[in-house]
Amino acid sequence: MLIRSGKIQFLFWTAFFSVMVYLWLVVVGLQTFVLPDEMPLEIPQNVITLMFLLYGLLIVLILAGTIVAAMIDNKFYQKLFGGFIIVAFVTFLGVKGMFG
Repeated sequence: MLIRSGKIQFLFWTAFFSVMVYLWLVVVGLQTFVLPDEMPLEIPQNVITLMFLLYGLLIVLILAGTIVAAMIDNKFYQKLFGGFIIVAFVTFLGVKGMFG
């Protein structure tokens, strides 16, 4: 059995949950705004609140992973979390551009 250090395990699980939160965010956004059965007459506040909280959690996870990866000088996770930051920011700008 291969035993990794606690810092590497933290980075792995932070990356895993970052991807899961991002996918959850994308699925909720697509189901609510892009692919609904019928267009809602008013904006669903509960979905907007959920998406706001998911973006906040995603930012916290990504920044925690970036900081820990920089502190232990792990190039793989620095690049991975850097890519996550870019993807999350581009997605946020895209949604902001489409829906105002």
